[in-house]
Amino acid sequence: MPKHEFFVDMSREGCSNAVSCVLNKLGGVQFEIDLPNEKVNIDSEHSVDTLLNTLKKTGKDASYHGDK
Repeated sequence: MPKHEFFVDMSREGCSNAVSCVLNKLGGVQFEIDLPNEKVNIDSEHSVDTLLNTLKKTGKDASYHGDK
């Protein structure tokens, strides 16, 4: 599976919990959250657009950093 790196504006654990929640609902993803560096690394067959739109459902700013 391709691995993608995203920036998500996360300042505390509640933010990372929101990210976990939306990604778990999407399904078919494995992810790691790096809260101090505000990064989310995602392994998924979903498109980058789908992943980015899913992350934006948290209400936080999110952007794609590229393949990991």
